[in-house]
Amino acid sequence: MADPKYNETTDPQDAAAASPAAQTGEADGFAVLQKFQQENAELKDKLLRTLAEMENVRRRTEKEVADAKLYGVASFARDMLTFADNLRRIVENIPAELREPAASVVEGLELTERDFLSRLSRHGVKKLEPQGAKFDPNRHEAMYEVPDESVPAGTVVQVVEDGYAIGDRVLRPAKVGISRGGPKA
Repeated sequence: MADPKYNETTDPQDAAAASPAAQTGEADGFAVLQKFQQENAELKDKLLRTLAEMENVRRRTEKEVADAKLYGVASFARDMLTFADNLRRIVENIPAELREPAASVVEGLELTERDFLSRLSRHGVKKLEPQGAKFDPNRHEAMYEVPDESVPAGTVVQVVEDGYAIGDRVLRPAKVGISRGGPKA
């Protein structure tokens, strides 16, 4: 008896392709292909995330190294500020009658002070200039208030001790006297 699905004019491979078993094989192959494509997409996503994380780590490390170079001398510089203050105090407190006979000593002290401050400057330490500026609690330390109606309230009118910063960080806030009683700034 002849199979109704197969006759002599039909190619045996065509008959096999038309069978339900062959269609199931194609479906399985298509499912496997989709699985591989999905896995490929997941691996690409993981790769891109890993590359982005590595780039972030590189940038963070570069910033930390730059900060270490800039701020690494901060502790030493903070300790040296007392030396700069003492040099200034020496020069300011030499009595007028001794300035003429000791002119070369006074000049040497002033030169030493300027040289020391320029060396600090080369390492990123800069002197704060608060005179006449609006009081900023992040950069200034208010020591007292001065009644003065001629300037806006909260303006720095006297500097008791110089302040210094390294980069954008304050090493030591300037100790200042601020105005009180004038119009609001």
